[in-house]
Amino acid sequence: MGRNLQSGERLRPVDLARGHGLSTQAVRNYEEAGILPAAGRTPHGYRTYTSLHAGALRAFLALVPGHGHQTATSIMRAVNQGAADEAFRLIDESHAQLLDDRRTLQAVENALRDLEHTTASEPGVGSEPAAVSGPDGTYIGPLADKLGIRPATLRKWEHAGLVRPRRDPLTGYRVYDQADVRDARLAHQLRRGGYLLEQIAPLIAQVRAAGGLEPLEAALCDWRGRLSARGRAMLAGAAELEAYLRERG
Repeated sequence: MGRNLQSGERLRPVDLARGHGLSTQAVRNYEEAGILPAAGRTPHGYRTYTSLHAGALRAFLALVPGHGHQTATSIMRAVNQGAADEAFRLIDESHAQLLDDRRTLQAVENALRDLEHTTASEPGVGSEPAAVSGPDGTYIGPLADKLGIRPATLRKWEHAGLVRPRRDPLTGYRVYDQADVRDARLAHQLRRGGYLLEQIAPLIAQVRAAGGLEPLEAALCDWRGRLSARGRAMLAGAAELEAYLRERG
């Protein structure tokens, strides 16, 4: 491998940097992080790079959009350390996460399709025993259990404007009606999809104002597009990584 690193055209840090729109300091940082193999040195101590380093840099930059900076760094570090199986495991994990995100999106779309038809008759909303739910809604504990979250999370969502339960005038307990349950379910699914509370709040506000779920269509379309772009980026990253692996021999 040492002969390979020193063979062919020698590149200065500035040559490698300019070819990829980077600074020379970024190239040095990538080398120190293990993203690039160790550079050769001139008799005067200056760094020299080769086509192999250029291939490593292309692979890393192609991996970042699909896997993220941290995972791409770990993948390249593993390859450069001769631990290809570890690199493949990291890639598999990213693909598994993407598949899980797709399943979450599908769950959100299914939930939206079913919400208007199922909320009124859903078990646990208006049909719990009086000890935990009233005829006009459900309390924070049963709703949290239904969603698989903590009551504190529902209180946080209330503070952010995602849900607006009323208070029972006799007990002071929060009471969530059917619209509140709908909003809580939407918030839960969108949080699983990676949306921040400040992104979810205006969506739910639009749902309330419009009296329906149509405003979420644009968000779901954007989410679907981002997943597709990530999947395609993974393909591009895999192609560059395979080329780098072949060059390493």
